[in-house]
Order: sequence, then C-alpha cells, then structure tokens
Amino acid sequence: MKCRFCHHKLTHEFIDLVNAPPSNSFLTKKQLSEPEIFYPLKLMVCEECWLVQVDEYKKSEEIFNQNYAYFSSYSTSWLEHAKRYVEMIIGRFGFNEKSHVIEIASNDGYLLQYFQLKHIPVLGIEPATNVAMSAQEKGIETIEAFFGANLANRLVSQDKMADLIIGNNVFAHVPDVNDFAAGLKIALKDNGVITLEFPHLMQLIEQNLFDTIYHEHFSYFSFSIAKLIFEKHGLELFDVEQISTHGGSLRIYGKHKDDASKNISPKVTALLHEEKVKGMQTTEYYDGFQNKADRVKYDLIDFLIKQKKNGKKVAAYGAAAKGNTLLNYCGSKKDLIEFVVDASPHKQGMFLPGSHIPVVTEKEIKKTKPDFVIILPWNIKNEIIEQLSYIQEWGGKFVVPIPEIRTF
Repeated sequence: MKCRFCHHKLTHEFIDLVNAPPSNSFLTKKQLSEPEIFYPLKLMVCEECWLVQVDEYKKSEEIFNQNYAYFSSYSTSWLEHAKRYVEMIIGRFGFNEKSHVIEIASNDGYLLQYFQLKHIPVLGIEPATNVAMSAQEKGIETIEAFFGANLANRLVSQDKMADLIIGNNVFAHVPDVNDFAAGLKIALKDNGVITLEFPHLMQLIEQNLFDTIYHEHFSYFSFSIAKLIFEKHGLELFDVEQISTHGGSLRIYGKHKDDASKNISPKVTALLHEEKVKGMQTTEYYDGFQNKADRVKYDLIDFLIKQKKNGKKVAAYGAAAKGNTLLNYCGSKKDLIEFVVDASPHKQGMFLPGSHIPVVTEKEIKKTKPDFVIILPWNIKNEIIEQLSYIQEWGGKFVVPIPEIRTF
C-alpha cells in the first residue's frame, strides 16, 4: 500500500480493528439471511508526510450510492452548528447576494439553506442520489457528483466559480486528496475563501476516539499534513480554529497562494508548533493507541455481559457510523443490546451492519423502559441526554463508552 498523498510505501501500522462491514451499509430484514462482506480495518501512518490512512477496500462510488443512510438535518445540534457558521462567515468576509457559495458533500441542504435565507446564491455538490434529491426538494440547486479537478473545470466552463467553498466532514472521505485539492484551486475565485472542517487527528489519538475509524474515512488529518496538501496545489492556509464537533475538529481557512488580501493568522504557526512538540511526526506518537482501544473494548464487553447476567435491559441511541465501528470491534450483537433508536426514518426499520441490532423509533424506549441507554454518537451526548431525560423516571441511566465507559 502506498500513501495517497506522497505515494511513499506504507509500512507502519498502529491500530488494527480487524474486520468490519462498511459502517453506513444498513441492512433490510431480507439481507439478514444473505452473506455480508467484512473488510480489514486498520490505520497506517506515512513516515514521509505523516498522513494517517486506511486502505481503500470499498470504493467511494459504492459507499455513497443512491441509498446512503446519513442525513445531516436529523441532528438539531448540527443544524445549530451550521447556522452559527453561516452567521460567522458572512460577518467576517461580507458575502452577499452577489457572491457564490459552493458546498462539497452538501448532503440534504442542512447548511446551504441558511445562505439561501439571506439571498446568497448557492450550489451543492453531493454524490448520494437520495440525499441530493432531498436537498433539491428544498429548492437547493445540487449537482449529483463527486468533487475533483474534472468537476471543477466543468464549473469554470459554466461560470460557476466560488467566492466561498465549504467542505464539512468531507476531507476524510476523499480517496484522492491531490485531485480534491486541485479541484479546490480550480473552482475558487481569485480572492475566494475555502473552509474545511474535519476531525483533528491529534484529538483522535489523545482522546482515544478509535470509533471514528471506518471505511468511509480514507484519511485522518493533522493540521501539518493539511497545510502540505494545500501548498502542493498552490493554496495557502491563512487561519485555523479548533472546534468541539466530533470530539475535537479543525476548521481551516484556505486561499490562493498569491492572494495578498488576507493576512496569515498567528494561530497557524502556533498549531504547527504544537503538533511538532507533541511528536505527531514520529512513529512513537501513535504507539500505544491499540492498547487504549482494547481497554474500551474489554470494559464494554464486561459491562454488557454483567447487565445481561443481572437481568437488565440495555438499549442504544444513535445508529451512527462510529457506533457501528465500536459494536463490531467489541463483537456486540442483539443478545446484549436489544435495539438502537435513531431519529432518522431512513434508518428506522433497518438493521445495523455486522451486529444486526434492529433500528427503531424512540417509542420503543418508552415502551420497554431499558435500564441503560448507550449513547453511540457521544459527540452529541448533551442533545440526547436532554431529549431522553425521562428515562430517569424509572431509574434508567445513560452510558457513554468513549473515551472510557461512564455511567450517569
């Protein structure tokens, strides 16, 4: 296997989650009786450029197909995050009705709708057919395609270059980071701005967020490698923010290298220095991560078996991709977790990949009164705890398994 950025041969593996099915490949009842494909799931770090990555066992075209299960608009906290971003970015750069905003991996229009409310022209780019259709039904122009240099050239020929290009939680999903960055360069107007948000590799390692490893995430980024990728394609990072989403993410700001209208924030140098001091460009930084993941695995299995022996009911909330990584690595099945609740009707009535735990509506919690509810999307735990606070009426407790098991 070669690095997808610098093509250096990869030899340093630092965590092996063995095998797992694609995390968003939910199953119908009929499919439970059919063979299910599992792929190796392990992380390698490139000792040349320090990009962390998985091998591309399952192609993007297969993952983001016409029945992709994730719709952004079913998380109220994520909608609030999107709304705050729109207010901030308009206030900072003065985008208006004469500007053009493009979002890559625009999903169901969860973010672009807030630009439209301010009469700012938008264009979504979303490869999943069913999700793109949802955005189009909201009146958001959406191209059903993968983003890269070819699509960017098409946009230029159609006079659809961008004053602002947004990519929230898409950078990790890109199998060809060079083609993606080249596309950003091509599609951006001379004085335009790029913002990308993605989970920060430093937080993944230090907070033991191993459940965010899955086949849809081809790469895992430090700020340093993001800077290298941008620079290779004539782009420059001029600012960075550390934000709380997904356990700790970065929002990076990019521009053309020759755009002198934007000053480089001191936060750029500060974060590069912090990553270097922590040793993120050494193999030693990544050693020990496997042991931390294994501790969570053993503790969760121990907890579930103990509750089963004591006759307690355990359910879960949030049929999230990260939850599927966790459950499959731990080997948890529906004998230990009776069901998982999810707000999205696109997941309800389906079954989790690998574990085959049924996905149901919230009514099932009120009906069965479980003793414990495991919060799988721990990144929105506050939203879920508030929503399900009524479980305390019968003595129910919440369980958050990452970065370590906590009950409250």
